[in-house]
Amino acid sequence: MDSRERTFLALEHQEPDRVPIDCWLSPGMKRKIENGLKLSYEQFLDVHEIDFRYIEGPRYRGPELKTQDGTIELDIWGVPRVQVDLQFANGTGNYAESYKEVLQSPLQPIKSPEEILDYAHWPSPDWFDYSDIENQCKSIKEQGRVVVFMGDRLNRFAQLKPAMYLRGYEQIMIDMIENPEIAKAIFSQISSFYLEYGWRIFEAAKGNIDILCTGDDFGSQNGPLLSPSMWVAFLKEGFQKYVQLGKAFNAYMMHHTCGSVYALIPEMLDCDLDILQSLQPEAAKMDPKILKKEFGNRLAFQGGISIQKVLPYGSPAEVSEHVKLLLNAMAPGGGYIACTSHNIQADTPLANVSALFEAYHDFGRYRR
Repeated sequence: MDSRERTFLALEHQEPDRVPIDCWLSPGMKRKIENGLKLSYEQFLDVHEIDFRYIEGPRYRGPELKTQDGTIELDIWGVPRVQVDLQFANGTGNYAESYKEVLQSPLQPIKSPEEILDYAHWPSPDWFDYSDIENQCKSIKEQGRVVVFMGDRLNRFAQLKPAMYLRGYEQIMIDMIENPEIAKAIFSQISSFYLEYGWRIFEAAKGNIDILCTGDDFGSQNGPLLSPSMWVAFLKEGFQKYVQLGKAFNAYMMHHTCGSVYALIPEMLDCDLDILQSLQPEAAKMDPKILKKEFGNRLAFQGGISIQKVLPYGSPAEVSEHVKLLLNAMAPGGGYIACTSHNIQADTPLANVSALFEAYHDFGRYRR
């Protein structure tokens, strides 16, 4: 059974030969694996029989993403960012993780919906070259792997996160209460871009994308960032349109969200979501046994392995036991893809990374 057969059976809530496996690594961890294990990223995926592969997608060819004086990088939304570097020493050398933090939210001073529409830095789908997408997909399919498109960290199908970048974390939350027309105007501009951008990606792929992974963080450690009623009022329409776009091209739809989103799952299911990704085990009300029991017949899950505690701080034996318990809860009846709750970071010992992928195979096989 190859990766494609295995995964599609699992997503139809049937038991294949083993649980499908996905792999999320930070750039720093990829470098650490290359240096410490002497394996390229692709070799590492093949050695551990990872079933998913992520295409690069369209290549940016739009306006230069710099401030006018050329000193500060902008994202595609015109948000200025500064790079933050973190160094980890973990027995095998120093490994940096880099993140681009928001320096300023350009829409924060705006007072009316009309000013939102006049903002000069809304991105255009024309800024991207889609010509190589079909080749990217076919290269993966020829290996018998599952083709996934997710985009990079700063350009992933979303609504709330770009709005936070543009308007400010606190201000967009205030807007949804005090300035709802401004909030709706921002969300509308964001979702309109992604719908056209996504349409062009799928058209270029010519039916070769198996899964579209959207990504928008709706949860904190203790609960949703916004109530279900507010999520419905401001985000459900755009979320549902993203799902409908993928379904129009026969792709499964996977959504990544960090945090506690238990209260939002019924609404995401109502939008016909196929796979919920992250399952952050430290977050409130995200117990895998409960999620499987309440939603497992209608929703598939991906993730659930702790990158906050177990992977960076546990022993290899504790990692293995953690995987075993999660698979015991999630694997029965299919509908589960083994993966971590987010990217494995560079402060994770390589011994724990090896233990993780060995445990997936040790405990993920279905008995015949």
